[in-house]
Formats: sequence, C-alpha cells, structure tokens
Amino acid sequence: MTNVFFPEEQISADDLYFVCYMIERIARQLKQPNKYVANMMGHDELAKKLSLADTLHSENPLAVASDWIDEYQLKSGNYDVSNVDSELCPMIPTATQMGKVYKRLILNTLQPGEDYADAIIRVYNNPICEVIDNYNSSAYYEPSPYIARSYYAGGFS
Repeated sequence: MTNVFFPEEQISADDLYFVCYMIERIARQLKQPNKYVANMMGHDELAKKLSLADTLHSENPLAVASDWIDEYQLKSGNYDVSNVDSELCPMIPTATQMGKVYKRLILNTLQPGEDYADAIIRVYNNPICEVIDNYNSSAYYEPSPYIARSYYAGGFS
C-alpha cells in the first residue's frame, strides 16, 4: 500500500500492526467490538492513519487513543472482551498481542489489489472475529496459518 501523504513510500507491516493495536486498544477502552472502531474510521481515515503510523507509534498510545476517539466521535458500548471465565482464560491477551493476531490475519488473507485499509475493514467485519475475540475459546492463540484457513473456511472446526 502506498503512503497517502508520500506516494514514494510504502506502508509497512509494522504500520499495519500499529493501527490494529490502536483499534484493539480503543475498542477495549470503549467496550466496543473492533469492527465498530474500524467502520467509524472508514477506509480513507484508516489509510491516513496507516500512512502516519511510523510517526504515531512514538507518541503516547493513551494520547493517540484519546485523539482518535475524539476525532471519530467514538462512543462507549457494552461489548467487554475482558468478561471471561477465569478458569477458561486465566490471562486475557493484551491489546498488543491481539494487534499482532489481526495484523497476521490481514496479511495472510490480503487479496490481490487490496490495500491495508480495505483489508482491515474486511477482516474486522468478518464473523470469525467474534470467535477470535471470545477469549473463553482458544481461537486467538491458534497458529496464524490455522486462523487464516479458518477465516477462509468460515469458522473454526
């Protein structure tokens, strides 16, 4: 994907990771599903954030999250990924860990001609995310190739 501000530069996988991490962080803070954050931002704004990620990653993530919440007028909800059975999930994965899970899923399912912003919206709107984000299941820590195959198969089996 080409940087929207500097067309001679390419967006890196690390830039994609940063945006996925921020989506996860904001979604958890607001108690919203990840797709809410991605959809409220939309393609063009995601492309801008991907293009700025190499700079934004050095900022305080709490400040970046607050800025994005204000900029996109994101509202609180009641989708709490931390509401888990402690016997099934004694330790909830961190936002950084889940950012990596989603980065790998996006990279492993990237379609020809698709940019990262389109892929973010496509992946986060797929029903498989409800399973991945249910930490009472084992989906989030499965190997990346298995998660990608499950995505194409329409679910985990």
